[in-house]
Amino acid sequence: MNTIILIKLIAAHLTGDFILQSDKMCADKFSCNSLTKYKTLASHALIQAALAYVFVSQWNNWLVPLVIGISHFAIDWVKTICKDKSMISFVWDQFAHLCIITGLWWFTFAKMPQIDMAREMLSANFWLIATAYVAVLAPASILIKSFIEYEKWMPADSVAQGLPNAGKWIGYLERILILTFIFTGNVEGIGFLLAAKSVFRFGELNNAKDIKITEYVLIGTFASFTIAILIGFGVKWLVN
Repeated sequence: MNTIILIKLIAAHLTGDFILQSDKMCADKFSCNSLTKYKTLASHALIQAALAYVFVSQWNNWLVPLVIGISHFAIDWVKTICKDKSMISFVWDQFAHLCIITGLWWFTFAKMPQIDMAREMLSANFWLIATAYVAVLAPASILIKSFIEYEKWMPADSVAQGLPNAGKWIGYLERILILTFIFTGNVEGIGFLLAAKSVFRFGELNNAKDIKITEYVLIGTFASFTIAILIGFGVKWLVN
């Protein structure tokens, strides 16, 4: 079963939806200006189609960019009609995209023969690991943020207490380190990372006047670690 193409399609989706899609594009999708809205939806769908086409690299197969582009436009359009930006909407949006990707792969590529099994496995392992690193960046951050906002755990003054975007980049770096520790067999490094983060944030948590700040930091930290650990061990199991 040719699974490497499925991995490439997922990698293309994550790259287009989370790395190449700016905050302005996300906002413009919900614009009251119809021209701005549909222009943004169309451009984002074209980016997704182009990425899928390039990542899969089957230049005579126009079904891939066609299905990915049209389905992405349609799913995002439905989301803008519902005007819902909650965690539930985010999860359903990603689930719908992944269903389309899986269906496209199953009916088009799943039964294709693998000519060089060893080479295909090596390539699949590379794409799995690369996709894992992409997944723990923006996708994980958005999921954590949506989860905290959905549960209404975001303290009103939390943004003003740190550097702009510092929390986002701290999350990126810690999840990258966790994946690296897992993939290199140095799982004990995760414990040292958690201990180091606790030491650095001890003063902030100890001096916090409101217990909500402490709980907010703990929830964000444990959610970040949980996502990275699950992805790391899941991908390592698939690779092995």
